[in-house]
Amino acid sequence: MGEFVETGVPNIAMPGLTVQQRRELEKLGQHITRLGANVAVVGPEGQLDVLLNAGSYDSDAQQLAEAGRCAFQKAAQRRQEGVDIPVWQFDDTHLLLAAPLVMPPVASGCRSPAGAVVIDLGELSAADGASERGMGMPPRSHRDSEVECFSEMLRLLARNFQTTIRTEEQIELVGVELARVYEELVLLHRISTNMRVTESDTNFLQLACDSLTEMVLVEGIAILLERVVDGGRKLVVAAGSGLIDIDDRMTAILHGRLTDEVSRGREGLLDSEVDSPFRYDWPGSVRNLMAVPLCAKDQGEVAAHHTAGGVSIIGLMVAVNRIDKPDFDSTDVKLFTSVASGCAVFIENGRLFNDLKELFVGSLKALTNSIDAKDQYTRGHSERVALISRWIAERIAETEPLDEEEIHKIYLAGLLHDVGKIGIDENVLRKNGKLTPEERECIQRHPSIGASILRGIKQMRDIVPGVLCHHERIDGQGYPSGLTGDEIPLMGKIIGLADSFDAMTSRRVYRDAMSIEHALDEIKRGLGTQFDRKIGEILLASDIHRLWDIIQEGEVQSYDMVHFADYGTEAVGTLLR
Repeated sequence: MGEFVETGVPNIAMPGLTVQQRRELEKLGQHITRLGANVAVVGPEGQLDVLLNAGSYDSDAQQLAEAGRCAFQKAAQRRQEGVDIPVWQFDDTHLLLAAPLVMPPVASGCRSPAGAVVIDLGELSAADGASERGMGMPPRSHRDSEVECFSEMLRLLARNFQTTIRTEEQIELVGVELARVYEELVLLHRISTNMRVTESDTNFLQLACDSLTEMVLVEGIAILLERVVDGGRKLVVAAGSGLIDIDDRMTAILHGRLTDEVSRGREGLLDSEVDSPFRYDWPGSVRNLMAVPLCAKDQGEVAAHHTAGGVSIIGLMVAVNRIDKPDFDSTDVKLFTSVASGCAVFIENGRLFNDLKELFVGSLKALTNSIDAKDQYTRGHSERVALISRWIAERIAETEPLDEEEIHKIYLAGLLHDVGKIGIDENVLRKNGKLTPEERECIQRHPSIGASILRGIKQMRDIVPGVLCHHERIDGQGYPSGLTGDEIPLMGKIIGLADSFDAMTSRRVYRDAMSIEHALDEIKRGLGTQFDRKIGEILLASDIHRLWDIIQEGEVQSYDMVHFADYGTEAVGTLLR
């Protein structure tokens, strides 16, 4: 039975080998010594690290080390020729078999051997053919079968080593790829979680650029979108990060070449001078470049640039000068294409959401106009109350916490404050003269009717208090519930004041319109009884004449913040979130 003989190193602890590989070497050594042969392990520097002696004969350490070094050299020559590494035979005083444990080739070239295993089959006899000693030729004797057996053992060991190392390399590559894919998924998830239709295009697209530059190192990245400029549609920079020079000429060149690439069925445009000269002319600062399109469903005249397959190029994403590697590759294209697709979906959803808001606010205005049309003297009343309510709310917000979303809701409540009149007889609404108690009771039901209508619409529930309470009074003499003071919600107080101001300054069937000064005097007299004193004083202290100019035809565009014509659409977005 063989045993370990320590020669400098107590066990097989060669650098570059895993624990499993060292155990395989030790196990092989034990099997070989049981068969009566000595076995040695030669390190990568050609030194003898381990010798396992079967006890039948002694081996020459120098001869074993030399056989290992020779096996390294021969293996290197054969590897360059692309031939599998065989087991080599050496015969001088002893018959030796040597097989290098060579690392498999990698992209950067061939690795150095991890070591070599040498089996000493003992002294050569005369029958082994003395004339062939030292020539590396297989002996022609009765030991052929023994040589073949040990050679196959070494061959299997070497192959197993290479298979193991290749497997480990593949596992490492898969791990790196999984880590990269995970980072991409995190990036796409981060972008998708911010894909809210209420988010502005600029904020979302900037987030996409910033997120990409955290993962893909580039000198500059930009997103260009179609915008209407001077009556025509053109691509302009909507977001970007880093250093990138995009002027009108560069934009036109990028778009034209990207459109050509997409028309040929490619995902995007890649160009560099790494493996060949540039295909196109670019500014001198560009070493490599990638561009991918932002595509949407074909919208006819809405988009100026069309491609095959029923889609339109509504923008593009471009990146220049990869930093951590020579060029962009297909992996980069796929990542940028995924992000660009998300950006295109966001923009398309935003457009559809705006269409929905415009449809919704159009429906609301059609509804309020139909109510106002029941009485020619109140035509336009609902929109004016909405505007005056917004004016008052904005003045309050200058000194007290009142966010923009609440102002939007106050505006919409003002727009719909009389929606309950849809259930009131037109003859009562248009009556020229004093109302009977029954008719007055009928009129006073319209806030409750309006609130009941709006409660059935989930998105409208936040504006119900304004509709229900706009005829309540601070002194409790209002309707429908006779609320007093702070029992009346802020929205109801504001709309009640706006409703009264417009009613006083509008011509009615039973009286002419009051002057602004007369109306303001009436509001002053009503502070603390009909109107909330603080809110009334805020209106009185504001620029009433400017408000009056805004209300008049042709002056609505002078309103700051946003154009009055677009405000209803913006306000409706608050309800649809």
